[in-house]
Amino acid sequence: MKRLRASPLVDYRELMALKRRVLEELARFVLNGRSQRKTKFHRFIETHPTAEDYAAFRAKVEREGKPWSNWPAPSRDGILRAGDYDEAVKQYHLYVQWQAYEQMEALGKKARASDVALYLDFPLGVNRDGYDVWRERDAFALEASGGAPPDEFFTKGQNWGFPPLHPEGIQKQGYGYYIRCLRHHLSHARMLRIDHVMGLHRFYWIPHGFAATDGVYVRYPAEKFYAILGLESHRHQAQIVGENLGTVPAYVNAGLAQRKIHGMYVGQFNVVPGSTATLENIGALDVASLNTHDTPTFAGFWSGADIRDRLELGLISESQVDEAQHHRALQRETLIAYLKSRGWLGEATPEAVLNGWLSHIAASDAWLLLVNLEDLWLEPLPQNVPGTWEERPNWRRKTRFPLPDICRLASVSETLKAISRIRKNRE
Repeated sequence: MKRLRASPLVDYRELMALKRRVLEELARFVLNGRSQRKTKFHRFIETHPTAEDYAAFRAKVEREGKPWSNWPAPSRDGILRAGDYDEAVKQYHLYVQWQAYEQMEALGKKARASDVALYLDFPLGVNRDGYDVWRERDAFALEASGGAPPDEFFTKGQNWGFPPLHPEGIQKQGYGYYIRCLRHHLSHARMLRIDHVMGLHRFYWIPHGFAATDGVYVRYPAEKFYAILGLESHRHQAQIVGENLGTVPAYVNAGLAQRKIHGMYVGQFNVVPGSTATLENIGALDVASLNTHDTPTFAGFWSGADIRDRLELGLISESQVDEAQHHRALQRETLIAYLKSRGWLGEATPEAVLNGWLSHIAASDAWLLLVNLEDLWLEPLPQNVPGTWEERPNWRRKTRFPLPDICRLASVSETLKAISRIRKNRE
């Protein structure tokens, strides 16, 4: 445990092995005794039959040790019977689902009591070897993977590996899978971000055996998806945010605006050398931020570390590095000049530019401002580098400081207090 705590990266596999020993003991204690906890556990099972089905699937995965597509029939085809798996393993997974549910429910109640909106993310896809695809396979196009075509950031395109929703399959089942997923998230959240919202209109499919550069766009029944989204958001009194970043057709943004769905404004994407128009064009429906989990941190962007990283990953050539660095230098000059002209910046140190940029966005009409805590201590390393897997330790890097220390950092507390004052004064 000391070794795991000392490591700068999270070892999920080894850490989970240790946690499982504790969780299994807790599960045995509840199941073998007589208590109110056991009564609550059985009530959860009665009211969440899908959780029991999921737990049986996970127990079967452990017995087989291979993806469900390689299981023998009829298990492969969605039928599990007693004896197909270890009952104790099923009970363990069911117990863990109950604990996750209880914690999410408690968090949601606490947020509502504090007049705080719990903000969750609605993912674009799921693992093709996971429960969702096994149980709902008719809703997925199993012979393809979702992704994105080549662009200036990812010149080789992106293959995300998961199967896309099948537009005809999801329609034949009355959009049941989509509805259940939305309700699951909205049972706790009062804000929900729809990842890659243009996927409601069209999605990039890559047939098996083809490169990410050889995919094709497949259209979806957007009006029906939006209608369901509108009904469920109203039923749960939740705000919807559409992640409309990247190369987005104009009709997608028009569709979001028509339905009062919040879009996203990311500062890094809106610094155009020699122009201030995009720096000022922050709408009243926008969820605004300097960056996202898929971009460099502020410090990485400011220093150009992401350019060097793209070279190492083979996304750009040596001959393109100078051009990219020159473009970044012009971006820095444009941003500095703009912030100074608006009174948000004196000396152009990285810390001052960060605070000035955040202050500018805080003073805008943006509906919501998101702040990456790691930016506030000028963290240079990103949490995620899209398009990589083994090449970068995505979602494994620990924060530079433990939470109690973060709360005491002047760079964090003072900046957040200043932003809060600006947001309140604009109301």
